Amino acid sequence: MSYRSLSLCFAAAFLTAGTIAYSQSATQKAPAPPKKAAAPADDATLIKSAMAAGPIEIAKDATIVNGEMKVIRQGTNGWTCMPDLPTSPGTDPMCLDKNAMEWAHALMTKTPPPKGKMGIAYMLMGGSDASNTDPFATKPSADGKWVDTGPHMMVLNIGDMFAGYPTSATNTKAPYVMFPGTPYAHLMIPVK
Repeated sequence: MSYRSLSLCFAAAFLTAGTIAYSQSATQKAPAPPKKAAAPADDATLIKSAMAAGPIEIAKDATIVNGEMKVIRQGTNGWTCMPDLPTSPGTDPMCLDKNAMEWAHALMTKTPPPKGKMGIAYMLMGGSDASNTDPFATKPSADGKWVDTGPHMMVLNIGDMFAGYPTSATNTKAPYVMFPGTPYAHLMIPVK
């Protein structure tokens, strides 16, 4: 997950800084212009967007929240899905399990993630992040490049248990660690 999307979801609702993600074709590009805020979408449109983030077997029974984290459809399986944010540069809906939601809340509030609670998140539509190393970045560094990640899933709250995985986003078609060296380190795993 890139966490720009996640942070934006939480700030505009729940996060405002990062992206949790499913990574496949992440290459760094020039900054994408922010999406223009569209007219508020109806609940059916938000539900469809949110469900696109995860596998149908998860999304069909997940709780769906809108941009303000208001529940628009109650779920039964412990997962929460959020729609794409019109203010972020990429398409970035996401689905998170209960532990991932706790991790995301910690990221948003800049508090330590819960100990001993690994989380799983899906971003099957991909996402864009301002940084692979700074969980709180809201815009790219001076080079102006975004970390664009294709469809991916994330394993969150991995601590320092990522030996052997790259810690840069130079090849987002293979697993890599986002936010290494921070309490918010997570493994980005590309999916098709």
